Amino acid sequence: MTWPIRGHRTVYENPWIRVVEDDVIRPDGSEGIYGVVEMRHAAVFVVALTDADEVLLVTVDRHTVGRSIEVPAGGSDGEDPLVAARRELVEETGFEADDWREIGAMSALNGICRAPESVWLATGLRPAAARAHGDPHGHAHGQVEEGIHEVRAVPWAEVMRMVRDGEIGDGESVAALMYAALALGRVA
Repeated sequence: MTWPIRGHRTVYENPWIRVVEDDVIRPDGSEGIYGVVEMRHAAVFVVALTDADEVLLVTVDRHTVGRSIEVPAGGSDGEDPLVAARRELVEETGFEADDWREIGAMSALNGICRAPESVWLATGLRPAAARAHGDPHGHAHGQVEEGIHEVRAVPWAEVMRMVRDGEIGDGESVAALMYAALALGRVA
């Protein structure tokens, strides 16, 4: 069942998002306005798994929620999703991966957004060439500008405990980790 749209207008936009108001007919038949945030480009989420069964997690300061522990992620900027996933992994962690597999697709905040996302499992990790010859503090290219102040490899079981205890509260990271658990056969 779709909500018929009688009118549509953009009320705000920038290079990353557009906010629209739709004049709609609600499921009960009444008229109303529905505000929607549209992402300009799809996002990618990367569950990067080391050979020692650890997940690379980043700790980032978010303007909206403060400190957040997450899987590497970001906008595709219109690129092919795999190209974007590779770029985000290097920018946020300083690592590259030999093996990539798309393991899921999701929509963020689908009650108010049109925000398509893909989830990738990255294995065969190694330090990126740029990191090996990079800045003296060991930061990957995009870490400082994105507010990332920690990258760590966390054992899978510890990551699951962090999800359970709310230490990883970013919904998209939690969902990406669930996709990874399914892809790896760790849940039925």
